[in-house]
Amino acid sequence: MKVSSAVILLSVLCSTPSFAKDITVDQKDKQFAAVEAARAGESGRGFAVVASEVRMLAKRSASAAQEIKGLIGQSVERVEVGSKVVAEAGGTMADVVSNAKQINQFLSEISRNALEQAQAVEQVGLSIQELDRSTQENASMVEDSNLAAQELRKQAELLQEEIANFRVA
Repeated sequence: MKVSSAVILLSVLCSTPSFAKDITVDQKDKQFAAVEAARAGESGRGFAVVASEVRMLAKRSASAAQEIKGLIGQSVERVEVGSKVVAEAGGTMADVVSNAKQINQFLSEISRNALEQAQAVEQVGLSIQELDRSTQENASMVEDSNLAAQELRKQAELLQEEIANFRVA
C-alpha cells in the first residue's frame, strides 16, 4: 500500500464520527446488561461486582478509543508532513539531476573546444616549423648568394687589374 493511500485511509477512519462512539456504545450495552443483572436481586449480587468492573472497563475502553483516535490523527499529520518532505526532496533531486545534465553538457562543450584549440595549436606549430624551414632555406640561399657575390667581387677586381695592364693608344 502506498503511503498516500494509507494517509487517506487513516484520515477517513479518524474523521468518522462513530469511530470512538462505536466502542463506547458497545461497552455501554454491556454495562446496562450488567446493571440489569444486578437488579435481579440475591442471585444478581455477583453481577453487581461484575457490573462495576464492566463500567470501569467501559470507561477505559472509551478513553483508549479517544487516545487511539488522537494517535491516529497525529500519525496522519506526521505522514502528511513526511509526504510533503518526500515530494520536496523529489523535486530537489530532479533539480540536481537537471543541473548535473547541464554541467555534463558544459563539460562536453569545453572538451570539444579544448580539442579544437589543441588542433589549432598543432596547426600553428606545423606552420611555425614550415616557416623555420623556409627561413633556414632562405638563410642558406643568402649565404650562397654572399659567397657568389664575394666570388664575383674577386673576379671583378681581377678583371680590373687585367684591364689596368692594357693601355689604349
